[in-house]
Amino acid sequence: MTGYRGITWDHPRGRNALEAAARSVVGSGGLRIDWSAHSLEHFESHPIDDLAANYDLIVLDHPHLGEALEKHSLQPLDAVVGAARIERWSRESVGPSFDSYSADGYQWAVPLDAATQVAVHSTALLPASDVPTTWFEVEALALSGDAPVALSLAGPHAFLSFASIAVALGEEPGRHPGEQLISAETGAQVLELMRSIASRAPSGADAQNPIALLERLSGAGAGASGSVASGDIAYIPLVYGYVTYSSPTVRFADAPTGTPGGRRGSTIGGTGLAVSARAEVTPALVDHIDWLMSGEAQRRFIPQHDGQPSARSAWEDAEVNAASHDFYRATLRTIDESWVRPRYSGYIPFQSLASAIVRDVLAEELSVEAGLSALQNAFDVSNSSVTERV
Repeated sequence: MTGYRGITWDHPRGRNALEAAARSVVGSGGLRIDWSAHSLEHFESHPIDDLAANYDLIVLDHPHLGEALEKHSLQPLDAVVGAARIERWSRESVGPSFDSYSADGYQWAVPLDAATQVAVHSTALLPASDVPTTWFEVEALALSGDAPVALSLAGPHAFLSFASIAVALGEEPGRHPGEQLISAETGAQVLELMRSIASRAPSGADAQNPIALLERLSGAGAGASGSVASGDIAYIPLVYGYVTYSSPTVRFADAPTGTPGGRRGSTIGGTGLAVSARAEVTPALVDHIDWLMSGEAQRRFIPQHDGQPSARSAWEDAEVNAASHDFYRATLRTIDESWVRPRYSGYIPFQSLASAIVRDVLAEELSVEAGLSALQNAFDVSNSSVTERV
């Protein structure tokens, strides 16, 4: 029996379906997969080459591709599973989730999980009729004091929120070496908007990752005995969607636009399944990946095991939506219009540094002008040795 080691991220959405699928194939087809998991923060920043030295299957985020390709850490899936499967999976995937794992003319991972930043509100604190649809309505709600509004700012999410608001206002951040990251006009507008909203956010929200924010909004946070209150967030305009938190009292919706009817500004996330360079691929492993990407698994098995499928057929499926309180249909437009981050070696450190700069601006430790200059300098330094990669 051929054994493989896999690494995913430690959340029911990240591990339950993969572990259940691995249990189902033990003893059949000569295949065994042992899955380990690391934290969301580890997943967002840990070097792929280190993971590739120890694991055969790696669940990763697409911005890690630049680093992975520079270190020759992964196998191109075109050679592993064949062009026909690649074409089929690409055609069947939702939004840019599949294309986000393409680089240098090859496919380096397949999106088992599709996610992007979306809006979410507590029905107990904010009626559906009062949910904002534009960023200026979000700011007005935050300043009114009628319902507490929080931004997702911890870890890399401060810059990801910055980028998504820029997209909603009509400007995608720079992607290639030598480009301007953002115009002074749009950059200032985004930072001033974020600072206005963040100034009225519930205490401690700026330090919480998306999972903690969603637990807090749902009322499952730390409560009186912890460091933050529970259930004191009414609305988050941009946070990575987690179907596991969708309920009659926690409802997800499309991200805000810059103007009525405009583009839903959002930065696509989700996870892809990659095969490390060290793995010896067998037909049984190819068949297993093929089944995970199949309509049967995407519409039934993965949702039934806390997963968040990447197939459009699952996002539009009536049964899947009924079980998830319309999580997928309610956010479909946002993922279809989402922005794909750059994928060059050096982007991940830039994302971390850029987030720290944005947080300094929001805390008024940096002026807007100084923050924009620092962001541009960090972007230039991060890709100074890059010739080209999307």
